[in-house]
Amino acid sequence: MTEYTPRTTQERAPSLVSSIADPVPLGLSALAFTTAVLGCSYAGFIVPSSTAGLSITVAVALFYGGIVQILAGMWEFRKDNTIAATLFSSYGGFLVAFGVLFLPTFGLFSTLSHTSALHPAMGLFFLCWTIFTGVLFLGALRTNMALIAVLALLFLAFLALTVGELAGGNAIAFIIGGWLAIVCALVAWYTALADMLNSVNGRFRLPMGQIG
Repeated sequence: MTEYTPRTTQERAPSLVSSIADPVPLGLSALAFTTAVLGCSYAGFIVPSSTAGLSITVAVALFYGGIVQILAGMWEFRKDNTIAATLFSSYGGFLVAFGVLFLPTFGLFSTLSHTSALHPAMGLFFLCWTIFTGVLFLGALRTNMALIAVLALLFLAFLALTVGELAGGNAIAFIIGGWLAIVCALVAWYTALADMLNSVNGRFRLPMGQIG
């Protein structure tokens, strides 16, 4: 009779990790969608009304951009993908905070507006995220060119929005930042599609510029 030997946690770990689907396309799609809506709002593209653009951005930021990206980030931690896990979890949290800031229920937006502190507060908010995006960009330099391009464009977009807010609501900086965010979203969608095609091992694939 063969003696039964229980499998250890280490032996079970690879099979558990491999059973999890790739969360990268989901996280990148949520990032792209929210960044596109945010960019259109600031650039005045398609949604010329700032009120309408803001309402759409808040809804998208809270649910698809925020909650979905946080979930994708947690799955990436499970798959031992540190860069993607940090990116999606952080950007998801950032977007939830952005959405909450403009929710009438909390009254934060009206309070900041009445005290003339809205632009400096938003400038600080965007500045911190710009710095963190720069950190992510440096951390992703050994991944692939597609992801590097997404983070570079995201960095430049939020840098322009930071300048616009700290300059007291500079419209030109907002427009530049908005269009950079739109381009960033398009590149992020491309990267999500390329990753999905690679995950199914089909004949048709899109280049991602793998490094190393």
